[in-house]
Amino acid sequence: RNTKRIAKEFEKGAGKRLHRELVELDEKNTHTSYISDPWFNMYLSAREPVVLNFNPFISLTPDPREAYNNQLVRATNLIISSIKFLNSLKNNYLRPDIYYGNPKWSESRLFKNFIRLLPTSVSWYGAYMVNAYPLDMSQYNRLFRSSRIPKPNKDELFTSECSRHLLVMRNGHFYVFDVLDSVDNILHPSEIVAHLIYIIQEADRLPEFALSYLTTEDRNIWATIRQQLLEAGNEENLKKIDSAIFCLCLDNIFPKDEDELSHCLLHGNGFNRWFDKSFSLIITGDGRAGINFEHSWGDGVAVLRFVNEVYRNSTRHPALLPHSRSTETTVITCERLKFKLNDSIQSAIHVAHKKFDERKKKMSMKRFQFRKFGKDYIVKQRMSPDAIFQLACQITFYRQFGKVVPSYEACSTAAFKHGRTETIRPTSMLTKQCSQAIVEERAKRSVAELRNMIDECSKYHRRLQMEAALGNGFDRHLFALKHLAVSRGEPMPDFFLDTAYQNINHNIISTSTLQSPAVNLGGFGPVVSDGFGIGYHVLDNWLGCNATSYLDGELQEFLRCLEYSLNDIFDILEGRPL
Repeated sequence: RNTKRIAKEFEKGAGKRLHRELVELDEKNTHTSYISDPWFNMYLSAREPVVLNFNPFISLTPDPREAYNNQLVRATNLIISSIKFLNSLKNNYLRPDIYYGNPKWSESRLFKNFIRLLPTSVSWYGAYMVNAYPLDMSQYNRLFRSSRIPKPNKDELFTSECSRHLLVMRNGHFYVFDVLDSVDNILHPSEIVAHLIYIIQEADRLPEFALSYLTTEDRNIWATIRQQLLEAGNEENLKKIDSAIFCLCLDNIFPKDEDELSHCLLHGNGFNRWFDKSFSLIITGDGRAGINFEHSWGDGVAVLRFVNEVYRNSTRHPALLPHSRSTETTVITCERLKFKLNDSIQSAIHVAHKKFDERKKKMSMKRFQFRKFGKDYIVKQRMSPDAIFQLACQITFYRQFGKVVPSYEACSTAAFKHGRTETIRPTSMLTKQCSQAIVEERAKRSVAELRNMIDECSKYHRRLQMEAALGNGFDRHLFALKHLAVSRGEPMPDFFLDTAYQNINHNIISTSTLQSPAVNLGGFGPVVSDGFGIGYHVLDNWLGCNATSYLDGELQEFLRCLEYSLNDIFDILEGRPL
C-alpha cells in the first residue's frame, strides 16, 4: 500500500515533470537515443572491477576439422578472418543487420540487389516495403582499436582511427606487430604464424610483475596506478595497447573440460589478459577459442555478429592450412613492450594479484545440459522456447528456496537508433502460480490444468519480449528518469528510494542468451553477491546453460532442481501425470 501511494504521487508529481523534461531532451537530441548517454554513464561510472562483474565471454564452437584446432593454425585463421571483418566494416561492405518479418527475404538475391541500388537516404523505406527492418549498428564503431581507459570516478572510451597493429599476450608479456600495411592489405598467413611462433618461443616464462593484473582492480585504484605508469615513462607502450586492433591471448592452458574452459574465458589466470580492451580473442593450448569483451561500449548483438562472421569465414575459407609452414625468410618485426615499474607500481601489482586470486576462488561456475527436448519440440507444442527455459528457472528457484525473486533477461533494442537493451521480467504472477502448482499442488492439479498454466506463461512471456524489443518495457524509462534527477542535482524522488524499487533491481536470477551454431557456450558472473548468472541457449534438440554464483552449494542444488523442473515440464507436455 505504501509503494502504491508513493508510485501514484510520483506519477502525478516528480515523475510527470521528469518525463516531460526527458521527452524535451530527447526531441532536442535527434542524433541519438534518450537511453544512450545514461547507459554509457552507468557502465563507465561503475567502480567495481570489470572482470567477474561486467565482462562476459563467448566460447566458439571448435573447428569441425580437428587438424585446424591447433593453437597456431586456429589463431592465424581467426586473426585473418577478424581483419577481413574490420576491413569490410571500414569500407562499408559489411551487410547491414536486418530483422526480417518474412525470413525468406533474408536469402533473396533480388532483395539484396534492390536495396544495394537505392540511395542511403531512402534504402530504409525500400526495406520497410518488404517488412524488413534495418537495425542500429553504431556499436560496431568501437569493436576494434578500442579500450576502456580508467579515470577517477568515471572511465573513458578510447578508439584509434587507423592503427594497424595487433596486441598479442603470452605468459603475461606484451607484443605488438602490424597485421595491416599502409593500404590495409593483410599480412600473409605464413608471416602472421611466424610472428606467433616467435612470440611463443620468446615468452617462455612469466614476468616477475605481471602488469595486466592491474586491469582486474577497482577502477579508481587502477586509474591512480595508470597515472603512475604514465609518469614513469610508459605512455607510448600504453598507447600501443589501447590502440591495438584487438588483443590476442595465446594461453598456455589445456582445459580438461567445459567448466575449466569457461573459467579460462571468463577470468583466466589474470596475468595473460588486458580486460580493458574492447575484446580479447583467447586461444588455449589445444586450440579452443573464445571472446572476452568489455561491456560498456556495446552488447552481445554486435559481438555475436562478429563471432558468426569470423567463425564462418575461418572454417569455410581458412587462410592457413594445418600442414603449412612459416617461411624462414620472414622478417620478424615484432616488438616486445617493456615497462618501467617503480616500487609503488610493483607493490600495486602484487596487491591486485592477491585480490584477483581471492575473488575468482569465491565464484563457482557449472555447465548444465538437458537433452530430452529442445527448440524443435517446444515449437511443435506451439510454445516459446525462451519462455519454457525462463519458466523452468522460476520453478527451480521456487522449488529450492520456496519463494519468487526479481529476475532479469536482456533484450536488444537495436531496432532503435543507438538502442542498447531493455529488461524482460520473467517473474510474474503467472509464473509464480505455475511454480506453486507444480511444486506444491501437483496432487490437486490435472495434467491438462498444468499444461494450460504453462501455455499461459508462454503467451505472457512472448508479450513481454515484444514489449521490450519495441521499446515498451519500463526499466530503461525509469532508469532514465532517475538519471535525469541525479544529473540535475535534484533530491531523489521517494519512488526510487522505496524498498520495492530497490528490490526489483536486485536481480537474483540474471539471464542472457545468444543463439548461434558458432557459439559453444557463453557466460558471465552473477550481478549480485547472493544471485545466479545464467548464460543459456535453447538449440534444436537440447538446451543448456552456464551458471555462475558465489554460493557454491546453492549453485549445484540449483542445477539439480533445474533438471527436475525441466523433467516436470516435459512430463506435463507429454501428458504424463506427475
